[in-house]
Amino acid sequence: MVKVEHPAKPDPARGHGPAKDGVGLWSKVLGRNKKTMTLNLSTPEGAAVLTALVKSADVLVENFRPGTLERWGIGPDVLHAANPGLVIARISGFGQIGPYAKRPGFGTLAEAMSGFAAATGEPDGPPTLPPFGLADSVTALATAYAVMLALRTREQTGTGQVVDLAIIEPIMAMLGPQITWYDQIGYVQPRLGNRTSNNAPRNTYQCADGRWVAVSTSAQSIAERVMRLVGRADLVGEPWFATGTGRAAHAEELDGAVAAWVAERGRDEVVAAFEAAQAAVAPVYDVRDILADPQYEALGTAITVPDEELGEVRMQNVPFRMSETPGEIRHAGRRHGQDTDQVLGELGYSPAELDGLRERGVI
Repeated sequence: MVKVEHPAKPDPARGHGPAKDGVGLWSKVLGRNKKTMTLNLSTPEGAAVLTALVKSADVLVENFRPGTLERWGIGPDVLHAANPGLVIARISGFGQIGPYAKRPGFGTLAEAMSGFAAATGEPDGPPTLPPFGLADSVTALATAYAVMLALRTREQTGTGQVVDLAIIEPIMAMLGPQITWYDQIGYVQPRLGNRTSNNAPRNTYQCADGRWVAVSTSAQSIAERVMRLVGRADLVGEPWFATGTGRAAHAEELDGAVAAWVAERGRDEVVAAFEAAQAAVAPVYDVRDILADPQYEALGTAITVPDEELGEVRMQNVPFRMSETPGEIRHAGRRHGQDTDQVLGELGYSPAELDGLRERGVI
């Protein structure tokens, strides 16, 4: 996998978030397992180099504003002429068509326009945005799935295709049936804080030691176990308790019972009691808790990888395990343009040609 950046304007993500010794740490995660090269695609020479690169590629992922590749003379028609089997994933804020297509788009805008922010936060508070790239990450997963479908189709037809991903759409799909609810009964998802209209009790609760736990009762049997555990078995027999929607309508009473019980006990005691009762609970973790947790350790969730700038870097591992073809994080993100000469050298560019490209600002 090769990441292409502008020779004079590195990916802005290299400067996002905390850094160590001037090295952006987020880029170490975003760029892992990728070779990095520089290329000024807006020049004819740069466009020619990209065309040469894609001849042996399976997938090209780009996230310029719609029309940018076409303006540079390397639109899908040109790229598919060079490699008919190429899958081109085009990620943009609003998609390749429509009245907003040419607008600049970021995940934050998608979190706002998708309905996510409107439904997130306390009932009497403002719409709330996540403090991380939620819409971007959801779009990345959707893109990976779409690309796999396109590659599978290529196995059958021999031809590639263009995948159009608008960042505003995958996060909207993740929000569930909001469109259907509104279409059929005019229901608009309100802000409910940590509660949900689907079931109760469902919230975060503070323990006697100041730490927090989260409780979920998506299954009826779990809801019954929770209420018996906290000493309110009497509520289980109420007619409204028999459905998640009925319980959600009585969230105040249910939450009050769970909160009072939890508040009298330390977090470890709460978790142990819930586990013994086969009720669903989880401690509210920050990253320090994650790295000390035995379940994450057993799964191998955090891994230490080598890095030329920082020595070793700890980060999240591949988020699943495959029995026959397990994934592996071989290295953290590399320096800006670190592999340019190697990548282009493998394409047949001589050292003298590389020097010339560098002098002209192409790489």
